[in-house]
Amino acid sequence: MGMDIVLMILSLGIILLACELFTNGIEWLGKKLKLGDGVVGSIFSAIGTCLPETMIPIIAILFSKGGANSTDIGIGAIVGAPFMLSTLAFFITGISVLAFWNKRKTGMTMNVNNKILSRDIGFFIVVYSLGIAAAFINITMVKYAIAAFLIAYYIYYIILTVKNDHVSHGELDSLYIVKLINAKPNMGFIVLQIAIALSGIIFGAHLFVDHIEKISDILGISALALSLVITPIATELPEKFNSIIWISKRKDTLALGNITGAMVFQSCIPVSIGILATSWELDTKAVLSAVLAILSATVTFLWIKVKGKLNPIPLMCGGVFYAIFLTFLIMQGFK
Repeated sequence: MGMDIVLMILSLGIILLACELFTNGIEWLGKKLKLGDGVVGSIFSAIGTCLPETMIPIIAILFSKGGANSTDIGIGAIVGAPFMLSTLAFFITGISVLAFWNKRKTGMTMNVNNKILSRDIGFFIVVYSLGIAAAFINITMVKYAIAAFLIAYYIYYIILTVKNDHVSHGELDSLYIVKLINAKPNMGFIVLQIAIALSGIIFGAHLFVDHIEKISDILGISALALSLVITPIATELPEKFNSIIWISKRKDTLALGNITGAMVFQSCIPVSIGILATSWELDTKAVLSAVLAILSATVTFLWIKVKGKLNPIPLMCGGVFYAIFLTFLIMQGFK
């Protein structure tokens, strides 16, 4: 089992490195195509950073030969990502505000665009609730209709974001592939880097799914429970350290938008894939994680609506919801 754990960790490293290459490449592609900062930063980059946790369920559900375990891993990754974002990622962001209290010098109130933030969280609550509700519907055509609606809703979200996003995302990092050969970032190098990144993400996802299946079998624990905890922590939280950096620089809208934009994507696209490609039957663990994710998001949403501003308190409540779920898994023996 030791080698399986090493290879699982290695696969996650490959996925995250490839994701970084993809995000860098896709930003340069947007620049070459003369697309606006809204499309490049809020759409291309957001989707790029969501690729690891999106590719894992796709690989597990569509291409793995692990049968029921593969499906469980895929569903665990799908419902685990929104849960992790709306609980633990929120909690870490709230803690970061307190940690950088002296440096920020802005008191408890966070410098966020309340309209954008409440819109994102509102989108998430609606679409994720609908996606989870599909698990309790036995009519196939209705499920497919919900999946189609989620995809259409995300397209609408993109249009709305592009229309209203006027934030400048600053200068791009150098294209990584040209750093190695000291060349100019032309379209050929950009496409090559994107292709290498996508290949790395797919390879890493295959490796991850294979070895998490083996580990769950050896330990005799649920593959779904294991993937609910390990997959989103490994794929979501390393990227969310960007939010900590932005909090330290008092760029609170960027810090939280980084999380809430990913929440909207994860509740639309991966969920629609799960509905279309599996029976989409969720057990108690998956449903509980979804309910807690929605409750955590609702706390922050209502706080903004009632108070008209945001501080770390509702965000840190996300840690409570995460602790409730972890306690439940421990009591169940991760079965």
